[in-house]
Amino acid sequence: MTTQGIKTTQDLVIGIDCSTTASKVIVWNIAGEAVAEGRCAIPLLMPQPAWHEQPAELWWTATAQALREAVSQVESRRLAALCITHQRETFVPVDSNGEPLRNAIVWMDERCRSLLPELDRICDRDSVQRITGKPLSGNLSLAKIYWLKQNEAAVFERAFKFLDVHAFLVHKLTGYFRTGWGCVDPTGLFDMRTQSWADELIQAIGLRRDQLPDIFPTGDIIGKVTREAAVACGLPIGLPVVAGIGDGQAAALGANITQPTIASLSLGTSIVTGTLAETYLTDRAFRTTNSGLRNTFLLEAVILSGTYLINWFRDNFGSDHTTEALEEAIQGVPPGSAGLMLVPYWNSVMNPYWDAGASGIVVGWRGIHNSTHLYRSILEGIAFEIRLHMDGMQAALGTSIESFVAAGGGAHSATWCQIIADITGKSIVCSMTPEAAALGAGILAAQAVGLYPDVRAAAAAMTRIEPAPFVPDPARYAFYSRLYEQVYRHLFPALQSHLDCLTELTEEQE
Repeated sequence: MTTQGIKTTQDLVIGIDCSTTASKVIVWNIAGEAVAEGRCAIPLLMPQPAWHEQPAELWWTATAQALREAVSQVESRRLAALCITHQRETFVPVDSNGEPLRNAIVWMDERCRSLLPELDRICDRDSVQRITGKPLSGNLSLAKIYWLKQNEAAVFERAFKFLDVHAFLVHKLTGYFRTGWGCVDPTGLFDMRTQSWADELIQAIGLRRDQLPDIFPTGDIIGKVTREAAVACGLPIGLPVVAGIGDGQAAALGANITQPTIASLSLGTSIVTGTLAETYLTDRAFRTTNSGLRNTFLLEAVILSGTYLINWFRDNFGSDHTTEALEEAIQGVPPGSAGLMLVPYWNSVMNPYWDAGASGIVVGWRGIHNSTHLYRSILEGIAFEIRLHMDGMQAALGTSIESFVAAGGGAHSATWCQIIADITGKSIVCSMTPEAAALGAGILAAQAVGLYPDVRAAAAAMTRIEPAPFVPDPARYAFYSRLYEQVYRHLFPALQSHLDCLTELTEEQE
């Protein structure tokens, strides 16, 4: 669908970020300033260990509530368009009316780990990576849909469509089963070379193409808000709905990552490092996704246990302390956490090992250590992993990443940002917009309706960066580099087979 012009009085756009924990709605002006906000939490369910689900109906009720809250704060006649970004590999099977047939299976769910060898035989892992830009893993929707076929055959057979979060919300808003290229490419069912559904993979797991939504280029207008949805959400009838992208790609766009030498660093539930590539390439060091710019790609490295791991620590060891108090306490812990080192694979590992059975590691325990040392080792361990990802991307690109633009909840921590700078040796600047993913969606909405001539111009105009960077300290960088080279990057490869065996033996007892 084509871009349409708008009246100059329509100078506001809506960015919706339907994430793992909440639906956040922000109304942006053309300078990228938030003029209204709404938010509604979404619960995460764990019906069994390592399973993660959500009632998909709550995506809609939370989004509708957040929209009503945000839109009530502005003149609705000024609204030009809306665009959605979302948690990515999460999906839900629905009937012909778009009603869920079961809970959605969330991106971090690990239930299909045992099926990966079978999927390798059916699909061939090398083919999966060549076609989709992503190595075969339990994180992909492809694997979880195959799990449904094997374990919930009635649901699989009844499914009229399998919808990503974006497609589910677009159907509620417009009545169409439509979504964007950048929304479905993380599923593992999308051919990145042709920008179309990957028929050979779809057929290999027993799906039909008609069970998937129609797909459109990122940034295209794909529908308009219906009367029913307008009443539910407080929106103008006929408001254009723009094809969005996944939250990691949107956060990169919201950080103005529009050239290969600068990388985004989204410090959220999962941590995503992304940098732009102008040609399609694949490597086990990262996954390749569509960026918010046409005909370009975003190379992404993902830590599944990002602020999730920090929240885990707070829930189990630091519930009596605020984050500020914990960060003040670790100022007394020296770099290296007095010999304690952590590998942050609490939710398995994607790149570069792609091991669904991986688990986290903490080594170096001694009687001198306490919870404060563990907290610092978490921040350092995630930073070491960011360096490992950065090294892999630089090697594949043949160029150096000069700096990071940080966003997300973790970017509020000056202590953590400085640790990351000291460990990676790269300067870090922070986005002045804490909700970079929602801003990325707003940027796409603004260009779709002609407020800017293209996405790059919209991103340049609507993003803001904190002027004072976090600069690596030379002495700390030298020390951390020795730890990284001599210890950290060898830890998981040395223990991988033992950890996998431990996971298998433990699961036999559950």
